[in-house]
Order: sequence, then structure tokens, then C-alpha cells
Amino acid sequence: MPVIEYKCPNCGSGMVFDSATGMLSCPSCGRKDNIEQIPDPLKQQDFSEDNTQEYHCTSCGAVILTDPETSATTCSFCGSAVVLSDRLTGKLAPAMVIPFAVSKEEAVKAFKKWCRNGLLTPSGFMSADRIKGITGMYVPFWLYELHNHVEVHGHATKVRMYTSGDYEYTETQHFDIYRKIRLNYVKVPIDASEKMNDGLMDKLEPFPYERLKEFKSPYLAGYNAEKYSYDDEALFPRAKDKIREFIEAYIASTVSGYTAVSYTDKQIDTESKQADYCLLPVWMVHYDFRKSNYAFAMNGQTGKVVGKPPISKAKVAAWFAGIFGVSFLSLKLISWMMGGGFL
Repeated sequence: MPVIEYKCPNCGSGMVFDSATGMLSCPSCGRKDNIEQIPDPLKQQDFSEDNTQEYHCTSCGAVILTDPETSATTCSFCGSAVVLSDRLTGKLAPAMVIPFAVSKEEAVKAFKKWCRNGLLTPSGFMSADRIKGITGMYVPFWLYELHNHVEVHGHATKVRMYTSGDYEYTETQHFDIYRKIRLNYVKVPIDASEKMNDGLMDKLEPFPYERLKEFKSPYLAGYNAEKYSYDDEALFPRAKDKIREFIEAYIASTVSGYTAVSYTDKQIDTESKQADYCLLPVWMVHYDFRKSNYAFAMNGQTGKVVGKPPISKAKVAAWFAGIFGVSFLSLKLISWMMGGGFL
């Protein structure tokens, strides 16, 4: 089956993508090659788009068994980085990629620092010495360009209170409002992997989209990669839901200055002008604490960590006790200053 490996021309060792230099690097002899100058085998060969799950490592001949969604992995026998080329061609070919900028060592260090910053996590968790595994993954995303035609009808009021002579007056003005708006959003990210938790992926944002590069398979060398589970049409409803709150906020900004606003009709027509398939870098950290497993994700470009750590009930109780104590002392002080008493 079609498997791509990048061998060092100097020593024959397997080369991997180096996040520090952005180059294809040989860990054995130190050779570094500019990826932009390397011909991509994906553009030189034509592969069928089936879901064949058995591949052979070209270094040791071992069978590589993968999930149907995997498009890059390592040989479990010899450790060679392999790219499964037939899963990256045709409709499965990514248009763009954001390469890793955070190395594995930096990811572990950043995760430990993040654990130590947990004010309400158990003390033992903060030592962060039970990392079961950390995996660099290129997660499939669709980047949408969404054009929105918005038409809003409603009613608004302005209320003014004033005094004239011995009387107080309330003046209420009524307005019919109408807004016709065009809003365009670009690079709206939606993760397309069934395996990944959508909420976790959303919290990893933002990714630095100015660092998007044209996809080339050498960027995947040494990392795992997934191909999309859902196409752009299937995820279009999620993309519309994601921008809804921003549209609502913009509508609200156009009717500011009124005392009250109510909408009688609101039409939002969203059109997908383009959806680009891209791979974004994510470190997945699996952590074991008190016989429970926790999963965390880290943005492979910015180092942002997201996940739900365990919470110490004792620390939570102490925190609430501290807040109550401060509030109690504040009330006592205010009461004393006012010459009163507080029980």
C-alpha cells in the first residue's frame, strides 16, 4: 500500500518535521531540509481513495494497522514516521496546514506549569508527574467563509424623565426600526474529526491563521494526523450556529441608544461561499490521577491548554470559607464605622 517515508540522504535515518526550525530534520546526523524546496510525492502519484487499513512500513516491512481516519502515524516496530498517502489525495487532500511550533518537550513543560497554576486542583495533581502519554496530532478542520444577509424589523422606545415646576414628567418616544445588514466572516473553524471533543477543540482557538501554509506531506512527518470524518456540508449547520452570537451582537450594536428594543421579525440568511480543508496542530495529553484518566488539549502553535482537571473539595470549601470570612469582616467594619452593631 502507498506509504511515504522521508529518509535522510546522508545517513538513511528517518527524518521528521522540526517545530523549532520549520524544516525537515534528521535526528541522527542533524541534516535539515527546507520543506518548500522538497517535491511532494502526493503531487507526483495518483492513489485510489479507498479505506484500506493495512499498510507496510518501507523501512522494516512490518504491517502498519491503522484506523480508517488516520493519515499519518509511526511504525510501532521501528519508529519510522510514515504518511499514508492515499488518505491525503483527491477529496481527502488538505488545502492548507498550520505546522507545529511547540515541541514535545515544550508541551510537557507548559502542561506542568498549567497544572501548578490550578488553585482548586488537588495538591498531588499539581506535581504533574503522571503524564501517561502526549501525542502531536494534526486535527482536520474546515475553515468556512460565510456570507450573511440580515434583515431586522422591530420597535424601540426612548424614555426621558424631567421636572417642570412642581411636576415630574415622563416622555416616551416610539420608533419603528429596520436594519438591512451584510456580514461576512472568514476562516470560521469547525473541527471535522469524530474522535475529537468539539467543545475541547473550540476552546483551543484562536489559531494563528496568518501562519497557514500550502499543504505538503513533510509537515506530517513524526506526527499523527487524522482525515476528516464529516464533509463541509455536514458541518455547515455547526458553522452557522457558531457565528450566530456574533451576528446578534452586531445587530444589537446598530440599535444602541434606545431605552428598550423588541424585534418583530429577524431574518438571517447564511451562505457558505467557500470551505477549505486544513490540518491544525494539537497536542493531546493523557493524564492519570487517582485511578482516573483525564484528557487535555494544547494548541500546537500558541501553547494554550484546555481541559477539565479534578477539583479538590477541601480547597473549594476553604475558598468559600475565605470569601465568607472576608464578607463578614467587611460588614463588621462598615457597621462599626456607621456606629451600629452587627450580629
